[in-house]
Amino acid sequence: MEQTRDSGKALAIVRGGRSRFGRLVAAGMTILLIAGAMGGCANKPPASDVEARAEYVKRNDPIEPLNRYFFEVNRFVDYMLLKPFAEIYKSIVPTPVQTGLRNFLNNLESPVILANDLLQGDFGRAKVTTARFITNTIAGVGGVYDFASHIGYPRHSEDFGQTLATWGVDEGPYLVLPLLGPRPPRDLLGVGVDMALDPITWVLMANDAEAIGYGLRGANIIDARARSGPAIDEVEASSIDFYAAIRNLYRQQREALINNRDADAADMSEAAPR
Repeated sequence: MEQTRDSGKALAIVRGGRSRFGRLVAAGMTILLIAGAMGGCANKPPASDVEARAEYVKRNDPIEPLNRYFFEVNRFVDYMLLKPFAEIYKSIVPTPVQTGLRNFLNNLESPVILANDLLQGDFGRAKVTTARFITNTIAGVGGVYDFASHIGYPRHSEDFGQTLATWGVDEGPYLVLPLLGPRPPRDLLGVGVDMALDPITWVLMANDAEAIGYGLRGANIIDARARSGPAIDEVEASSIDFYAAIRNLYRQQREALINNRDADAADMSEAAPR
């Protein structure tokens, strides 16, 4: 009887996890369908206007009016919440603690990075990711100290959106989502798959502790916003069209990450698309 109850409990946990994850996937698919249905929001220039048509294709932003609306919504949220929290965090949290938190959060991402290294067939980087995770978890006290970087194992970033790009999948039309910022279809799908690849997702679901995951995500966003604040302010101050500047910046960052030029691209990837 005890064994039966344990089995039933385990089955319920699995079903519950699948149900919650299924709702997340369904929400993502709904957003994509809505975006596709509204694909005619921006007027396509006539074929006779060659230069305008070429610029339209280059922008690849068929629902630009809707994207601009959500961009302004996200700017308002950033102005009212993210930026103030980031400034408070930066002013009251000592720099060594900020560095330790960033290292800890980076270490938690290692399983997802490793999975994408392997999916891309980049076994050299997979070895580095594995060495980093083991080294920092043990010698770096759970990843708080990035000991691996000091012994020749630099950090790199990989996600399933990048993996799809290496497989030849096109980015798709530019898409800005409420709170999430720029998430073209390829990268939006990548977010969902990365959640499925992350062991933490399933551990927290199995223990009804999703709140911890939200807390980690929130800490990640606030820390990234604090570190990227000056760069974002500089882009806004120097841009005639801030929306277009962020669109270009996002694509440049993603291209750099896809081509394994991680150093300058990773830091702003979480915070700049707001």
